[in-house]
Amino acid sequence: MGPLAGVRIIELVGIGPGPFAGMMLADMGAEVIMVDRAGPASPTDFKVDINRRGKRSIALDLKSDDGKEVFFKLCETADALFEGFRPGVMEKLGLGPDEVAVRNEKLVYGRMTGWGQTGPLAKTAGHDINYIALSGALHAMGPADGPPLAPLNLVGDYGGGGMMLAFGLVCAILEARTSGKGQVVDTSMVEGSSALMSIFHSLMASHRWAPARGINLLDGGAHFYGTFETADGHYVSFGAIEPQFMQVFVDRAGLDESWMQKHMNPGEWKNLKVELTEVFKSKTRAEWQTLLDGTDACFASILPFWEAHKHPHNVARESFVEIDGTIQPAPTPKFSRTSPNTPHGPAAKGADTDTILKELGLA
Repeated sequence: MGPLAGVRIIELVGIGPGPFAGMMLADMGAEVIMVDRAGPASPTDFKVDINRRGKRSIALDLKSDDGKEVFFKLCETADALFEGFRPGVMEKLGLGPDEVAVRNEKLVYGRMTGWGQTGPLAKTAGHDINYIALSGALHAMGPADGPPLAPLNLVGDYGGGGMMLAFGLVCAILEARTSGKGQVVDTSMVEGSSALMSIFHSLMASHRWAPARGINLLDGGAHFYGTFETADGHYVSFGAIEPQFMQVFVDRAGLDESWMQKHMNPGEWKNLKVELTEVFKSKTRAEWQTLLDGTDACFASILPFWEAHKHPHNVARESFVEIDGTIQPAPTPKFSRTSPNTPHGPAAKGADTDTILKELGLA
């Protein structure tokens, strides 16, 4: 059933990172009940929304007295709920943490926004790119001679937001089982993405990171950590940071031993990168795979995400599953004893309304 079996969580359905956090929890065996808005589907709804897998859905009008009462009854049965609205929205509805605590003092109340619940920007609009801009993460990504490049919306929305929310909820649920009291979990994508940058703060404090973009160890400045085009127009990743791993590449690629003397000399990186670009262009991706796959050269082909499920390593680990005809990432991480079941497909909006109402003893 998964390590979170027996935990019930209420999800106030929003977009992006909220449903993702709910999916993570449902994947681990938690019973996640989505509270969808009553009414017609939104034009922005996905035809297939993987983040809704493994959950149930009840459609409620939270502006009505009946809808609010059902919501409170759900909260009475739950370990946690979470929402991703702007600060003050739930309070305006009369459904804030104080009101919910009256019905269930052990309930954990998760809140996720870009800026956090307080501060001068708290009630302003924003998106992932704005949040990682303020945390310093965005500045570090991109070429030395170009503007910062957004890493999709993975760092703010999903890494700094959804994952941090799921982590915070589980922490607070564990604490509530000891104290008997719930609390508010205030998840900020700015702060979440800042936490993801902790290693770079360490490197800066250790005088191993220059305050510029595209000239450092992990930001594309080093020849041994980057992406390269092959002779047939494909791309591969290369990350031989440690000398012993670079030595494997030098030996396999038939390069001169002088590469090893220059390996950790930042003054040589720019020229070595130009040379290495030509080295990788000398063979096709398949030829590089034959030469380097299964070695310690820190090499891997760059695959489109829609082809990743075909790679032998991902196949061997069952890293992807097919649910209702859609290939998608499998629940992760893996557990040795409490392995979760394969989740069922995305729940349609309001699909479980009648069932859940009956479980609550309502008509």
